[in-house]
Amino acid sequence: MTERSLADWLSYLEQLHPSAIDMGLERSRIVLQRLGLAKLAPRVITVTGTNGKGSTCAFIATLLQGQGLKVGVYSSPHLLRYNERVQIAGVEATDAMLCEAFAVVEAARGETSLTYFEMGTLAAFWLFQQAGLDALVLEVGLGGRLDAVNLLDADIALVTSIGIDHADWLGDTRESVAFEKAG
Repeated sequence: MTERSLADWLSYLEQLHPSAIDMGLERSRIVLQRLGLAKLAPRVITVTGTNGKGSTCAFIATLLQGQGLKVGVYSSPHLLRYNERVQIAGVEATDAMLCEAFAVVEAARGETSLTYFEMGTLAAFWLFQQAGLDALVLEVGLGGRLDAVNLLDADIALVTSIGIDHADWLGDTRESVAFEKAG
C-alpha cells in the first residue's frame, strides 16, 4: 500500500463524513478512548470566542514558552498550510508527523464517522501525547460546548469577545452564542 501524502490525507478527510459540520462529542469521544488519550499535558488552556482566539492562543503560548515550558498549540483554521494548526514547542508539525497521526486515528476510528475537524483534532491530540508537553493551548473551532477540543478538560478556559457568528449552529442571539461558547 502506498503511503498517503498530507494533501492526499486532507482530500480524504474532506470526503470522510457526510457533512462538513456535525456538532457533538460522542463520535470523537469513542475514538479518543480507543486511542487511549487522556490528560495530554499538566496544564490545558482552552480559548473560545468570536474574534481574537488565535492571537490569544499565540500570546499565551509565547508567555508559557518564555517560562521554559514545552507548549503545544492547536488552532484553526489555517492560513496557508494545514501544518499551522499543530505546533509543538513553537514549531509546526511536519507533513510526516501529521500523516502518521492521521493513519493512527484512521486505524482507531474503525466504523466511526468523523468530520475533517474531528479527525484533525484527534490527530493533533495524538501528536501532543507523543510530545511530552508541559502545557497545551487549544483554540475552539466552532462554538465550544460541542467542539472536539472540549473532549479535554481545561484547567483554564478563556472567552474572547462574543458576537453573532455561525448562527445556523449557535443561534441568532448574542446570548445563545455566548451559551455555546461558554460550554
